[in-house]
Amino acid sequence: MSTKTRITTDSAPAPAHTFSQGVRKGPFVQVSGQGPVDPASGEYLFEGDVAAQTTRTLENVKAIVEASGATFDDVVMLRVYLTQRSDFAAMNDAYGEFVTAHTPSGVLPSRTTVFTGLPREEMLVEIDGIAIVEG
Repeated sequence: MSTKTRITTDSAPAPAHTFSQGVRKGPFVQVSGQGPVDPASGEYLFEGDVAAQTTRTLENVKAIVEASGATFDDVVMLRVYLTQRSDFAAMNDAYGEFVTAHTPSGVLPSRTTVFTGLPREEMLVEIDGIAIVEG
């Protein structure tokens, strides 16, 4: 039976509440929802710019995935939470550029996009994901 382990890295923002950056159990890695936060300062970045927020958020997801022993290419699912439907095209362009650049296999992760409220007013996007660690 595999042990559940917490994933932590200084390359992604520290959790603001009572949860882990990520959790690994066996080959499965669940990354908690990330936002456009600078890991070093804890500051929310790029107010009003959903494309830049999307890229920063995906960089945070990638850092946690890598801290688990996986690569971004091992991500099988990403969930995107947006606050405004009108931001979809800009988010989608930034998302596509980032994911394509970091998925050398060419097999892009599955994705769900949901429109919802987020915990901080300056957050236009939040992203979580699942990766599978080989070996």
